[in-house]
Amino acid sequence: MTEYFQDYIAVAAFAAFGVVLVALTLGATYLVRPSNPSKEKLTTYECGVDPVGEGWNQTFVRYYIFGLLFVLFDVEAVFIFPWAIMSEELGIAGVVAIAIFILTLLEGLLYAVRKGVLKWE
Repeated sequence: MTEYFQDYIAVAAFAAFGVVLVALTLGATYLVRPSNPSKEKLTTYECGVDPVGEGWNQTFVRYYIFGLLFVLFDVEAVFIFPWAIMSEELGIAGVVAIAIFILTLLEGLLYAVRKGVLKWE
């Protein structure tokens, strides 16, 4: 057997060991855990409030838009930090590129403000 395939055998052995270890751990917890089901334990739990009414509730789209805007500006920071580290070496071309990037993001933010997305009612 070549050395190339021996590397795959080592990876497979570690993967199999991981699967066996997880199976043994889950099996041990299944054997050790207490099992005392009751009506109260089987009810739905929601942050300490007793469930009343139906389980379906409509969520406003506004929450998703806030989350999307957060992700957008969080990803912006991921792109700006490397630029800030290399800004001296990039010169004027780097400044123009990041200015276009920031202006594009500000355009999106201005659009969201004009559409009234950021108004919390």
